[in-house]
Amino acid sequence: MRLVRHLDDLPYDELRAGSVVSIGAYDGLHLGHQQLLESVRAAARNRGLPSVLMSFEPMPSEFFATDRPPARLMRFREKFEALALQGIDYFYCPRFNAQMHEIPSADFIRRILIHGLGARHIVVGDDFRFARRREGHVEQLQAAGRALEFDVEQLHSVVVGGVRVSSTAIREALWSGDMQLACALLGRAYRMSGTVIRGEKVGRTLGFPTANVDLRRRQSAVMGIFAVRVHGLGRAPLDAVASVGTRPTFNGVKPLLEVHLFDFDDEIYGAYIHIDFISRLRSEIKYDDIDELVVQMHRDANNARSILAATAA
Repeated sequence: MRLVRHLDDLPYDELRAGSVVSIGAYDGLHLGHQQLLESVRAAARNRGLPSVLMSFEPMPSEFFATDRPPARLMRFREKFEALALQGIDYFYCPRFNAQMHEIPSADFIRRILIHGLGARHIVVGDDFRFARRREGHVEQLQAAGRALEFDVEQLHSVVVGGVRVSSTAIREALWSGDMQLACALLGRAYRMSGTVIRGEKVGRTLGFPTANVDLRRRQSAVMGIFAVRVHGLGRAPLDAVASVGTRPTFNGVKPLLEVHLFDFDDEIYGAYIHIDFISRLRSEIKYDDIDELVVQMHRDANNARSILAATAA
């Protein structure tokens, strides 16, 4: 999959004959997104055209909510890595800024979809809106398609257990600690990835050495203590207990992901790891006494071991 960030860098020679395009935030790459991408791949195969996913960075919701944006399910690198496994040819991800915010829907169709991407078939969800003030809608896209010779395929939402699959529903499930529902809507465990960085080694002094991962998010979708599995440090995933929070007992401010790997003591600074959140154990608590915190950490570790032992890897 090739990443393209600017309109002028699109491979016009390769897209001249046309392409199959989907547009959206694709945050989380949940079951609904997977259904859209399956239709994109099928249409691209049937037409003999390249497939293109168009998204934005930052996400429009982040651009508009500058003070408190919605929590990202995936940071940019995570999204790119997940999409690269989906069999899409091009990931067109321009920067969302004031200029992109003000583009009229008719200009968006002609300048970006037709002249830029060579769209001949467009796949969207049932809540799709686009361009200035979300003025663009599917009916307008379909009307433009009849005039400019491209097709529009609109798919219905995926529903799991009576819940419409959406990034919003997943955020709500994660924030409430319903990891089972989040997993059902995603089609897999919720995952965060990142590079292990050097910390203050507080966990080691308490008998719980941790791998620290910078969240690189303005808002985290999860907070608290979790039973997790860690991928990227060997052939098999490793069981662990993780904390996502500010470490209030130590007057922390910046949210951090800390992972205590069971029965593991290798040097892993600089390693890029993937953390799958299996079950939420509790909320983060401020302790006045460090000994109380250590006792609770032992309880958390034992609870996580029991949960993970009963859950297939």
